[in-house]
Amino acid sequence: MHLRPAARLEGVNNSMKYRRLGKTDWKVSEVSLGTWQVGGTWGAPFSDKEADRILNEAIDSGINFIDTADVYSDGLSEQAVGRVVRSRSEYIYVATKCGRQIAPHTADNYTVKGLRKYVEDSLQRMKIERIDLIQLHCMPTDAYYRPELFGVFERLREEGKVQHLGVSVEKVEEAIKAMEYENVATVQIIFNLFRQRPSELFFDLVRQHDIGVIARVPLASGLLTGKFSAQSTFGEGDHRQYNREGEAFDRGETFSGVDYELGLQAVAKLKELFPGEENLAPIALQWILSFGEVSCIIPGASKVEHLRSNVGAVDRAPLTEAQLRSMNKIYRQMIKPAVHQLW
Repeated sequence: MHLRPAARLEGVNNSMKYRRLGKTDWKVSEVSLGTWQVGGTWGAPFSDKEADRILNEAIDSGINFIDTADVYSDGLSEQAVGRVVRSRSEYIYVATKCGRQIAPHTADNYTVKGLRKYVEDSLQRMKIERIDLIQLHCMPTDAYYRPELFGVFERLREEGKVQHLGVSVEKVEEAIKAMEYENVATVQIIFNLFRQRPSELFFDLVRQHDIGVIARVPLASGLLTGKFSAQSTFGEGDHRQYNREGEAFDRGETFSGVDYELGLQAVAKLKELFPGEENLAPIALQWILSFGEVSCIIPGASKVEHLRSNVGAVDRAPLTEAQLRSMNKIYRQMIKPAVHQLW
C-alpha cells in the first residue's frame, strides 16, 4: 500500500476557499470534485488519460477533496483517483462509497461481511493505506434502521482501514435517521436550486450534530448550466436519457427529479435574471455556497473545461440578496409544487 504524505492544507490556487467538514475537522475546498463521469461521460468509454488530466488539474486548482465510488465505471474511477493521489505531494482527502454493488439492492442483502469486503476491495483498487471517508451509498431506507451496518465501520476504523464514516442519501428522512449514529460524520445529499428541501429541518439538525454536508448533483445533471434545450439529445447509456422516470434507479438522481421540460422553462427564467451569462453553472454553484451549512459541493467533470467552469464559482462576486430572492422565487413558483415533498 502507498503511504501518502501527512495531511495538510495545500493548493496552488490561492483563490480557492476552504470550509470545515463537520466533526472530521478537515478543511476541504468549497468546490471539490465528484468523479461519477470523470474519464468519460455517462455511458461513454472510460479514458484513463482524460481522468488523470481532470484529476491533476483539480488538485492544481486547489481542490483537496475528491469523491468517488466503487461502482463508478466498474471501479475504474477509484483506480484513477488512487493513481493520481499517490502521484501527488499534496495530501488529498479521498472519499469513496460502498453498497450499490449489492444486487438486488435491498436492505436484507446488506451484510457486515459484505460491507467489509467492499472496503477492502476499494483499498486494493486505489492502492492506499486508508480511506479518509467511506460512505454508505444510497441504501434502501430500511437499512438505516440496522445498527450493525454502521458498527462495522467503527471496527474498520480501529483497524486503520477507514478514518471517518458518512452516508450518501436519496431522502432527507434517511439523512436524519443516519445522524442518530454517533460515528456518522458527513451526509452527502442532493442540494441545489431545484432541490431545496434540505435547507429546512435537515440543516437545523446538521448544526446540532456537527455534520459535514457534501452537496451532490449541484447542477441538476447539467440542467442548471443553461446549456440544454428541447433539442438536446443524450446517449443511450446516459442516465439523462434512460432514467427520467426512475427506470434504473431513484428518479431524483436525474435532473434532481425535475421534469425536463419544466426544468428548461425554469432555467429560461433564470437566464432572464442574468442576461449575458452564457454559462449559468458558476451562478448555480454560488447559490449552494451561500448556505453556511454546506461544507463543499462536488460537481462532476467529464472535460477539463467543465472543471474550470466549476472552480470559477469561487472567483465571482457573491450573489446579492436580491438575486438570491429572485432565484428562490423561481423555485417556489415553478419547481417546488412538483418535487419538494418527494425527497
